[in-house]
Amino acid sequence: MPDTSIRTVIIPAAGKGTRLLPATKVTAKELLPVYDRVVLDFAIEEAIGIGAERIVVVINTEKVAIQAYLSGHPGTVTGGLGKDQSRTPGPEMIFVFQDQPLGLGHAVLCCKEVTLPGPFAVLLPDDIILRANCLAEMAAHYSGGHMVAAMQVKPEEASQYGIFRLAGLPRDNCFPVAGMVEKPAQGEAPSSIAAVGRYILDPVIFDALGRITPGKGGELQLTDAIALSGASTPVVAFKFSGIRHDCGNHDGLLGASVAWQKLGRRDLASGPLKVPQSLPKGAGVRAMLRKVKVPDPVARATLSAMPVDTQ
Repeated sequence: MPDTSIRTVIIPAAGKGTRLLPATKVTAKELLPVYDRVVLDFAIEEAIGIGAERIVVVINTEKVAIQAYLSGHPGTVTGGLGKDQSRTPGPEMIFVFQDQPLGLGHAVLCCKEVTLPGPFAVLLPDDIILRANCLAEMAAHYSGGHMVAAMQVKPEEASQYGIFRLAGLPRDNCFPVAGMVEKPAQGEAPSSIAAVGRYILDPVIFDALGRITPGKGGELQLTDAIALSGASTPVVAFKFSGIRHDCGNHDGLLGASVAWQKLGRRDLASGPLKVPQSLPKGAGVRAMLRKVKVPDPVARATLSAMPVDTQ
């Protein structure tokens, strides 16, 4: 049996956040607040929750505040673990710079040399999924090939998503996929099942990413690479159980804040909601990570990846 453990999680965070202007003129969208946390905390915790050995964060040279936040740079909150929290070493962290806005597919391709062997995950921090660890659910059902998180959308919303062309009935929340269409025109969607920002990918995706040409918006689309490699690699869409909030826009960010505030006040004994307990604050998230070295500001533009200082 092939090893299907997920050792690497890639978190693309180089986007400009234009849907959240004017707030993102000075603050990275991943550092905007969701009640008592920031957007990025949820992504880091989800990656830690599946036992990832390495987290690769893709940023650009205008968003080094993300690097400072995660490394306990002066001016950010730092702190140790609580008495009831694990002190086992967390995953290492690597920063990869993507200074050309060439799309999600290009962001993933930039990580080729720092991705550990075997399948890896891609987690879009804009998509906060509450109530359950989506990547953990996916990993529990993953048996090879490519797996993409999925949810049902209204017909009028299909043009905002990558939409699956299904190839059969679902089994254990997994839909077999015959192809994907990125943001189809109104009325041309092949189904109502849309891709959400969680992927588990076989390394063959890197070959496909190197072969595709720019698609929608002149960018290298990850969905195009998945469709291309799907000719020889099985693809499934996984319907997750959590509640997704699109924190790339104002309404979604507000909705996530309200939902998280309500979730945090809920008595765990009264229902099945899965409220994260191990890392209740951003400082707790950072405490689980090995120390990250912040490069000299002059040198950072020439770096393609920054290794972790494990000393």
